[in-house]
Amino acid sequence: MKKTLIAAALFAGFAGAAQAETSVTLYGVIDTGLGYNKISGAADGYNGSRVGMINGMQNGSRWGLRGSEDLGDGLRAVFQLESAFNSGNGKQGAGVAGQGSRLFDRQSTIGLASDSWGRLDFGRQTNIASKYFESIDPFGTNYGMASMGVGMSAANMQRYDNMVMYQTPSFSGLQFGVGYSFSANDESLARGRVNFRTADNLRALTTGVRYVNGPLNVALTYDQLNPSNAEAKNAGQVTPRSFMIGGSYDFEVVKLALAYARTTNGWFAISNPTGASGEMVRDRKVTDLGFGSNAATKDFKANSYMVGLSAPIGGASSVFTSWQHVSANDKLTEDDATMNIFSLGYTYDLSKRTNLYAYGSYGKNYAFNDGVKATAIGVGLRHRF
Repeated sequence: MKKTLIAAALFAGFAGAAQAETSVTLYGVIDTGLGYNKISGAADGYNGSRVGMINGMQNGSRWGLRGSEDLGDGLRAVFQLESAFNSGNGKQGAGVAGQGSRLFDRQSTIGLASDSWGRLDFGRQTNIASKYFESIDPFGTNYGMASMGVGMSAANMQRYDNMVMYQTPSFSGLQFGVGYSFSANDESLARGRVNFRTADNLRALTTGVRYVNGPLNVALTYDQLNPSNAEAKNAGQVTPRSFMIGGSYDFEVVKLALAYARTTNGWFAISNPTGASGEMVRDRKVTDLGFGSNAATKDFKANSYMVGLSAPIGGASSVFTSWQHVSANDKLTEDDATMNIFSLGYTYDLSKRTNLYAYGSYGKNYAFNDGVKATAIGVGLRHRF
């Protein structure tokens, strides 16, 4: 009897130690709602509207696994696998351009981390601008065309395959990060195979620095895409670049956010204004673009600005708003129309994990098309587990 008790105690102790050294967490988000969307004013007379389900507006619906193993001396092995799904129809993926047939389309990384020297990750992951500006944008780089990623493409949750990324620990609020992708989008390659020569693949550089201390949050980032040899030859060696600077300050009563971006030789993240479940109602000239090289245009330049405000209302709700202004030359826009987007959002917490939200956005000269107006209104329910 005594031996049995001793063995049980030893087993429990070893199990507790193993659990303390290694952990794996299942997590996810389910975000679904109803929305109204309209586009009007196209030069060819096209007008369209719809009412239907929306998916992943406050946060993209996803499930994932995140794990950590203690290797001793403060060193940890870490991994994260994250897959998007459409909560409106249950399908894998969320209809995001470029996600393709990937199982873990949102993130697939393994790496090493230490509180003293930082974190090194290998695999598919978001770029530095998306990481650093998500906490600055009042809409968290979400809510469809309300996201600052519409006017500032590098912050539009850009994800690169085959990325090596290093981020320092926070030194009194100061942090630096840099990443390089040897083949940024394997889905664009024949049969999904990476070309043997590095220069025959689309490569990406992302870097930035941020300072987060108390109410102050400031970030500075730079992104660059190096086209493959074939793309460089066809496009005249065009290299898209994006420079971003911005910050926010929380006055407790209200939080102010400002951001500026300069994009050259690049194409733009003109998001689907509907956010609908895999369906788009849009002017035929309004296309879904992203910071990339396939549609890069030499000498194209754009200046983008964002002003945002957010404020808590009571203890369970908050309201937030933003104005985006994007001016570009006529290398891509033809008529050189200046785009403006006005957005308003609201959230109400039902619990720590579940909340209701509502939003509305209005875009003028949307996607740089003179006279085109885009409207998106929606309400939804989000649950995190």
